[in-house]
Parts: sequence; structure tokens; C-alpha cells
Amino acid sequence: MPDETAVNHLSGILNIDPVLSTLLVHRGISNYEEARHFFRPDLLLLHDPFLMQDMEKAVLRIEAAIEENEKVLIYGDYDVDGTTAVSVTYSFFKKYVTQIEYYIPDRYKEGYGISTQGIDYAAENGFGLIIALDCGIKSVDKIAYANEKGVDFIICDHHNPGEELPDAIAVLDPKRADCEYPYKELPGAGIGFKLIQAFAEKNDILFEEISRYLDLVAISIACDIVPITGENRILAHYGLQKINTDPCIGVKKLMEVAGRSGNYTISDIVFSLGPRINAAGRIDDAKHAVELLIACTDEEAQTKGELINLKNTERKGHDLKITDEALAMLDNDEILISRKSTVVFNEDWHKGVIGIVASRLTEKYYRPTVVLTRSNGHVAGSARSVLGYDLYEALCGCSDLLIQFGGHKYAAGLTMHPENVEKFAERFEEVVSATITAEQLIQQIQIDAELRLSQIESKFFRVLNQFAPFGPGNMSPVFLSKNVYVSGNVGLVGSNHLKMMVMQEGSPMFDTIAFNHGEYLDKIKKDVPFDICYTIEENVWKEKRSIQLNIKGIRM
Repeated sequence: MPDETAVNHLSGILNIDPVLSTLLVHRGISNYEEARHFFRPDLLLLHDPFLMQDMEKAVLRIEAAIEENEKVLIYGDYDVDGTTAVSVTYSFFKKYVTQIEYYIPDRYKEGYGISTQGIDYAAENGFGLIIALDCGIKSVDKIAYANEKGVDFIICDHHNPGEELPDAIAVLDPKRADCEYPYKELPGAGIGFKLIQAFAEKNDILFEEISRYLDLVAISIACDIVPITGENRILAHYGLQKINTDPCIGVKKLMEVAGRSGNYTISDIVFSLGPRINAAGRIDDAKHAVELLIACTDEEAQTKGELINLKNTERKGHDLKITDEALAMLDNDEILISRKSTVVFNEDWHKGVIGIVASRLTEKYYRPTVVLTRSNGHVAGSARSVLGYDLYEALCGCSDLLIQFGGHKYAAGLTMHPENVEKFAERFEEVVSATITAEQLIQQIQIDAELRLSQIESKFFRVLNQFAPFGPGNMSPVFLSKNVYVSGNVGLVGSNHLKMMVMQEGSPMFDTIAFNHGEYLDKIKKDVPFDICYTIEENVWKEKRSIQLNIKGIRM
């Protein structure tokens, strides 16, 4: 229960509904100053980048490279976070480094992270410095190899470090034990942004020269599913503003091929822009994504945007086919169905979409899931988790069966020898069974507050909108309203989506949409009350704006 004194205090000083004050208290906000910073994100509140361990070393090494006219290689992972991080860092430094290139490892030939091939490419082509983004924190052996080759590394990563840090010139990662940087949840592109912020501050470069890349940083924050709290919330807020008012040429073209020009939210980025960027590396070459995001002309962006959209269509075909095959494997095996984890393997599945398939299986069966396929003589996998369960820790319990693994609490990648697949499936099930709770295996709707429909008026909605951008750590609030009635017709739209008008006694009518809840069509009657939990959103139809309730659950 929230602190009632804090709730009443905030309601009084902010002149807002107590339900809204309750939401603020749930977010750790208890006074006017904290509320002001929450409702008015300010770029001036970004942390000093030099608080990050090794930042001074990183900037000095880049300055030395510029002074000595060295060749610099910007290296990054092939997913959305990696490609946006490379695009931000490369676009900024190409103005100051005369010899600069970027390098994205091939998902299929090189795999995740820093590769021997990438280091060899740098050494053979005279690159003295590599700036690695969204990878490298566990690449102890690869950095040792680079040192032997005379190639220096600056690592900009946000994943959990291992017991030993790589022997690089600088290792920027707020999660390293000795780093006192105040905010620990930046994505890879966020670390890249802090690097260019530090370089800009040291060299008296205007902040406007780095804020122009905030649209790419916001895409990274959205698609890497990092918490939208603290510094991420500030960066996402201003990044969304840029996306919706003045996106870079590449992002503008990406929005065009996605069929929507503006009014993007974090969720829209995740489901519309992110898959298209990812599709380049999943189906073909992630360099196409970087080429789009750093494009300087409409012609360059047009070509790459159309190509990426084509690859996304191809990706969807692989995705649906493999999902159907994986579901059939589970549905036809009573042992697999009865487990508390899911591990499925098919050596012919397309490696580029197994992460998407893992997410779909997790949605269907709601338990920690690993999808495996053959790749370069090994077996590669993508893993996804459920709310509250630490997937990374579970994989640590299987580490002796893995060649390598890395990731977060809710998503990870792994590689193993083919002969270890069955052993891994058994061990993963043992670890999950021993550590997951019964509650974590039940998908629950977290309700933030009970609300009467009559409370949803223009001021309430206006203040609620200022809670955005929504995402992990600041999810769109879910409200419960009891004893509502349907008003007017109830019908289905699309394949299985329930659309109706509802009201409570003394309230106006509200338009609602309940995605994938068509099973309630025959149950809802005009004079029969029911309860709903929902989020409140704005619906735009033919330039007409109205409040809509997005129903998450119905209780008769």
C-alpha cells in the first residue's frame, strides 16, 4: 500500500486526483521537486559522463588518435542497440576523425560480439583503435588477441561483466563493480552517447552537436527493453520529440516504409521501427541498417529503407513458419508441455528469427524459453524469460555446458556444442524448477489503482499523458473499474478483437478495444455488470481524437 500521507501531500501541492498521486508514490516520488523532474524531464539533469569509470582514458585515447591521424574503427553488434550505437558514434566522430570506418560482425559467420575476424580486419587494414559498442565486456581473450596485433580497444558496453575485465585502453560499463556512475541501465547506444557527450564537453563542442542523435538513442532504449527511468527517461523523452518533429533522414525513411509519419510512442518503436532495423541483420547484413541510419541524402535512405522493409517481410515468413513448427513440437510432447521451462531445437531453423520465436513461445506458455538451431558447427540459441525471473542467473547454472552466453535478466543469447543440447535441456529445467516460484509461472495483470470511469476527465487524462514515455520501470498504468455496463452494440473487429462502449452509473460512455478477447462476445449482455482492467489511451481516427480504454482483462 502507498504511503497515504505522501499521496495526500502530492495531491495537495500538485492539485491532482489522488489516484494520480498514488501512481507517483509507486514510482518513488514523494515531493514537489521529484514530481517536477518526473513531469518535466530536463537534459541539464543528465549525469556528468566523466563519472563513468575509464571515461577520461577513453577521451584521451580518441584525442590521441585524432592528433596522430590514426585509423579508427567503430564496431558494434548486429541488433537494434548495436546498429544505433554504431550510427550515433560513427556519425559524430566522422566530423573529427579523418580516417574512420564502421564494422558490424556477420551474425552467421562471426556470431555475437567481438570476433577474431573483426580484429584481423582492423590489423590488416591499419586501424590502431577500435571503439566497440554494445559488446566486449566479456571478450577477455579477444582483447588479448587484439593487443598482440597492436590494435587498441575502447569498450562501451552495458551487459554484466564477468569476473575479469578485458585488458582494453578503457572499459566503459556502469555495471562494472568499480564504476560509480549513478545510473546503471543505459543501453549500448546510451553508453556511446555518453562517450560523445564527454568528448564534446572536453573539446568545447556545443550540446546541439550531440542532441541531434537522440532519435537513435530513443530507438535503442525502446528496442533493448531497458528501464525507462532516470537518465533513460530523459533521453527517451527528448528522443521521441525528435522522432516526431525532426527525425534524421534515415529514421524518417524508416517511418515512411512503416506506413506512419509521426506521433510515435515507445511501444510504436518496438513494434514498428525495431523489427525493420533488426531484419537487416537477421536476414541479410546489419550494415544495411547502419547505412540507412547514417544516410545523408534522401536517395541513400530511399534505397536502404526499401531494402530493409523487404527483408522485414521475408523475416515475417521465417518467423511464422518456425513458430508453427515449435508450437507443434510442444503440443505433441506431453513431457515438454509439463515442464517449467521450454527448450526446443531444430538444426534447420533460421538463426535470425529464433529470438522472436522464443518471445512468442514465452507468450503462449509463459515460462523461461530457449530456442536453439545449428550455426557454424555449433548450436546457437536465444532465450526469453517471464516477469520477475532472472534468466541470466539460470544460464549461469548451466555455464559448464555452454561455449559462451550473455545478456540480461529477461533476454539472452548462448552457444554450445551439439552434443550438449539434451544435457542443457535437462539442466536448464532443473535450474528453473528449483528457482522459479509458482506465481512467476502465472501471467498476471498488475493493477495500479481502482478508478471510477467518472474520474477520467480531460485534466486527469492530460496529467496521465505526462507520465509517458512508458516502458519497463514506468509502465502505462493499469486501472480497475468494477460494475461497468455495455452501452450500445458489442462487436468484433479484425480477427478476434472485442469493440464496445462501456459506462458506469453516473459516468459518460467510453469507447473500448479488447485485443484477442473475442471469446467474451456472447457473454456480455446489456444489463449484466462486469469488471474491466485497462489502460487509458488516445484514439485518433480521421483526425478526430478521443479517449479509449484498452482493455487487458474482463471479469464477469
